[in-house]
Amino acid sequence: MAIDHFPLVSNKEEVIQNSLEHTLFSWSKQSGLNPIHIQRASGVYLYDSDGKRYIDFSSQLMNVNIGHGNQRITEAVRKQMEQVSYVYPGMVTEVRGELGKKMSEISPGNLTKTFFTLGGSEAIENAIKLARLYTGRHKIITHYRSYHGGTYGAITASGDPRRFPMDSQQIPNIIRVENPYFYRCPWNTDSPEECGEMALRNLEQVIKYENPDSIAAILFEGESGSSGCLKYPPFYLKKVKEMAQQYGILLIDDEVMSGFGRTGKMFAIEHHDVAPDIMCVAKGITSGYIPLGAVVVSDTIAKHFDDKVLSIGLTYSAHAVACAAAVENINIMQEENMVENAARMGRYLEMRMDELKEKHPSIGDFRNTGLLGCIELVKNRKTKEPVTPWNAAPKDMEASNRIAAAVRASGMFTFVRWNWIFTAPPLCVTESEIDEGLEIISKAISIADEYYG
Repeated sequence: MAIDHFPLVSNKEEVIQNSLEHTLFSWSKQSGLNPIHIQRASGVYLYDSDGKRYIDFSSQLMNVNIGHGNQRITEAVRKQMEQVSYVYPGMVTEVRGELGKKMSEISPGNLTKTFFTLGGSEAIENAIKLARLYTGRHKIITHYRSYHGGTYGAITASGDPRRFPMDSQQIPNIIRVENPYFYRCPWNTDSPEECGEMALRNLEQVIKYENPDSIAAILFEGESGSSGCLKYPPFYLKKVKEMAQQYGILLIDDEVMSGFGRTGKMFAIEHHDVAPDIMCVAKGITSGYIPLGAVVVSDTIAKHFDDKVLSIGLTYSAHAVACAAAVENINIMQEENMVENAARMGRYLEMRMDELKEKHPSIGDFRNTGLLGCIELVKNRKTKEPVTPWNAAPKDMEASNRIAAAVRASGMFTFVRWNWIFTAPPLCVTESEIDEGLEIISKAISIADEYYG
């Protein structure tokens, strides 16, 4: 159930100016911004104060999984606030236990106990703490092409270049390894499988170089997201888990973006038949309606702290209102078969993208799992030269800026990052809505085709 009609406001300029003058915007130079004033949203659509409709092809930050404006969440939150909005984390509410039980039921393997956080970054921070407390070790291995969050620990764990301004103050003992990124394989291999084997060899060599007895955990994404939706070879994560077990290292699965149905499974790691020791979630746990994150741990790790102090804590951990939103959000996903729809619509999206590849020479690669996908644009399919370089300077962003402007002007919200266009609509999306979105994207890719040669 979603709200479809609201009166439009007439003070658009004042609303935008208040935000520009009195608030700060993420990851942006603060001058020259031109934000969209969104007044309402329903399903896969956003509506600005001029009445213009935008199809949301990235679920905002890949988190509005059930779609916009679902009033079941509103009602669940209202009912909870009528009972109790907040108690300190040492107390319990009915909804806290209900969500904890539900997380135990839907999580892979023997992940049975949950510590609730405020969001994804805090989930990563506390997972790192837990791994170090449990193992007595200190090093964490992550991928170079990865993003785990914006706080100091999470951004350090990331390989994403957004960490560069903070490099001088990064947390210690983060070790990075190469991804099995076959399209741009670091080892120039001939198949995804061979690239995966080389990545595993690189990982094990680094483990040996760094002293296995010092490594607490390997922290990998269940499915790559903002680094370009890089797909793992089918065997990769299973062999990573086996390697971790061999050396007594924990596997932390970052499902902040890829969790809660996004990839056509409840959690992306389920595609690989692997159970992590620790799993981090956020985003889709409430579909962004209210902030919430979580760290889910195995029964073995949980039992370790039966007689040892668990030295982590947050003021808003297990916030009752957020837990109520999460319980209802998961119920909606299950009752409306949204995980299955994500898998089905993902297959349809891939079929349609095969058609676009024939039409647009600049599409070098399309990587997708369920409804988490990325189009990679190139100037030449043989050389794979990107339309816009990775981590491009502003002077090299002409193509991306033109593509992003065309996407917005045509009535779409999605992310254009360097030579990538992301495709991650809400899990309630239909075939006709995918067709609508891809029509807009196709027009934008025609701009990239101008740079092809």
